Amino acid sequence: MKSSRSSLRRLVRNIAAIYIGNSVEEAVSSPCKLVALTPALYDPPMPKLFRTFFWNPIFILVLAMNSSAFADEGMWLFNAPPLKQLKDKYQFEPTPQWLDHLQKSSIRFNSGGSGSFVSANGLVITNHHVGADTLQKLGDAQHNYLRDGFYARSQADEIKSTDLELNVLISIEDVTARVNGAVKSGMTNDQASSARNTVVAAIEKESNDKTELRSDVVTLYQGGAYHLYRYKRYDDVRLVFAPEQQMAFFGGDPDNFEYPRYDLDICLFRVYENGQPAKVDNFLKWNSHGPSDGELTFVSGSPGKTDRQLTLDELADTRDRWLPYLLRMFNRREVLELSYSARSFENARKARDDLFGDQNNRKRYDGYLAGLVDPQIWSALKAREQKLRDAIGRDPKLRSTIAAYDRIKRAQAEIAKNAPVYNYLEQERPSTVGYRGPRALSGNLFKYARLLMRAVDERAKPNGERIPMFRDSAHESLELELFSTEPIHDDYEILRLTDSLTDFATQFGDNPLVKNVLAGKSPHARAVELVTGTKLKDVAVRKVLYGKDAAALQAAHDPMIDVARLIDRPARDARKIYDAQDEIRKQAYSEIAKARFAVEAASSHPDATFTLRLSYGRVRGYEQDGKQIPAFTDFAGLYQRSAEHDNKPPFDLPQPWIDRKGSLELSTHFDFVSDADIIGGNSGSPVVNKANEFVGIIFDGNIQSLVLDCIYTDTQARAVSVDSAAIIEALRKVYDAGALADELEGVTK
Repeated sequence: MKSSRSSLRRLVRNIAAIYIGNSVEEAVSSPCKLVALTPALYDPPMPKLFRTFFWNPIFILVLAMNSSAFADEGMWLFNAPPLKQLKDKYQFEPTPQWLDHLQKSSIRFNSGGSGSFVSANGLVITNHHVGADTLQKLGDAQHNYLRDGFYARSQADEIKSTDLELNVLISIEDVTARVNGAVKSGMTNDQASSARNTVVAAIEKESNDKTELRSDVVTLYQGGAYHLYRYKRYDDVRLVFAPEQQMAFFGGDPDNFEYPRYDLDICLFRVYENGQPAKVDNFLKWNSHGPSDGELTFVSGSPGKTDRQLTLDELADTRDRWLPYLLRMFNRREVLELSYSARSFENARKARDDLFGDQNNRKRYDGYLAGLVDPQIWSALKAREQKLRDAIGRDPKLRSTIAAYDRIKRAQAEIAKNAPVYNYLEQERPSTVGYRGPRALSGNLFKYARLLMRAVDERAKPNGERIPMFRDSAHESLELELFSTEPIHDDYEILRLTDSLTDFATQFGDNPLVKNVLAGKSPHARAVELVTGTKLKDVAVRKVLYGKDAAALQAAHDPMIDVARLIDRPARDARKIYDAQDEIRKQAYSEIAKARFAVEAASSHPDATFTLRLSYGRVRGYEQDGKQIPAFTDFAGLYQRSAEHDNKPPFDLPQPWIDRKGSLELSTHFDFVSDADIIGGNSGSPVVNKANEFVGIIFDGNIQSLVLDCIYTDTQARAVSVDSAAIIEALRKVYDAGALADELEGVTK
């Protein structure tokens, strides 16, 4: 181990010297000064994963980030694909028809994730953990679909989801000039933000009225460009198949973000139109053999968010304030959900999806923070920004752009000051699609209260002045969420609301607003009063209230709506401050983006925005601690992994997998890794070959990929996928789902 670490240190020294451009001695002896974590709200203890991995060589190796001209970095726009890079390196150039087919075969899940059409009859495949939200909502005490799985042996058995929306990208239009043209010289920040929102709302409404497609103006390059994305919506989505959660998440939390893996992380749905399975022209042909080692593959999905083009000052705020805040929140919720789940099997069922999500986020952000506090990684980030600054400074036409960095720093400082009120009263963290509530008031019942109150209030305003999710162009998605038939469990609502109110009171102390929200009661007593007193559990009541005006809604005196009204003014004030400062950032980033385009030209691609992107890379393993990790796992390895742990949780196999072992071809590939550039949100993305055939489905990244939020590396970071061969083998031989396998493979009988 000592010699291995020494060789790794030498490698780091050489990489640092190459990338940063200093001598070896300067590169290694001049780590950046880390800013101390601020006190009070943002001073959690050092995260466990950071303690574990800070000195681990795998994190240091991320310094190989794109220092090679051969690295396949990029989450590329479908209207600006990396044609030259693909042709130069792989002698392959996708045609417009190839790209259009893949684009229209790809799907975005509004619950957070990606998927694809895999048959002409509207069959959709995604991950089990993407479908888990729906599996949870469809289940009950007698039908634990999340844990036990589900298979509809006929279309009549397919179960309609409660509130799932799928989006298929139909077209993209560059509207940058029109959006930026609305912001005039001399406007205040508030005026500029309002003008930008007004023109965006107008563009979206015009497009929606003309095409009847969901129309979203997407901010790219943090404000450097604006594109109009038009989507076909599907909201009649029915469950077809899900394996047992134990097979979808084999190895549990210990194996999460690790490799090798043996997960059958898949879930299949079918979209319907007018009560019949949708007939789709674009779907991916199934390749039952899967990919081969070294093969070029493509990933088409909706990565959520990356921070690679943020300034160093904004990344410092992410490191010192934002990530510790998130980790405290997710750690708190994980403890709460684990304690609740331990009390009964039914409690565990009700909390399972939330617990999985919070554990996944906790581990993801732990890894991201570990990367940002590593001095070597920070030096690489610093060098990356300095390289761009130097290029800007050398060009007299671009030199004035340098001032934009200071404007971003000042705006970010104001956002940080506003953050406690914004996060606790407006929304706990940003959301690209759909509702995300305030940290002070958790639960579905408060969500319905806020959506109702704001829908009524916003409807009275001109469309251009509304909060985005209440614009005319978004009303179908809003109503799908507001009128969800998801079951409400009083005890779980009370638990979550009690904890969030306790958190709120602890954070803000002897504050008049806290006193008014609690109304002289303890957090638990107030939560019980609100949950048992509201009528919002009834969908019919929500529909009636949605049709009222503000006065009639207030006269209803629903206690949950009254609380939503109580915090609405300070929440909106915090939102106004955020929007004004965000406008400053957008204008500044727009200047930096123009300079970047001038310097980097076509090699520049925007950060992820939960919109459709194209990534590519080769199927290949990697070396870790002197050991070669193969690209593929197989069925034999699954059974060996289980036996090593005496078939005990979380490495236990469901009984059908034990019973059917003898019928399986154990050499069949199970999971595989590639060096495609992915991030959270890519879960469920199809992996296709050059023939545009489905060969796998993304479900995770390894531990070394957790720094891809801010910096790219292909040395060890890998995307992890389920092999298409494994899916067919399992469907036919374990689940007796031959008809479903036939549909995937295009077999007609």
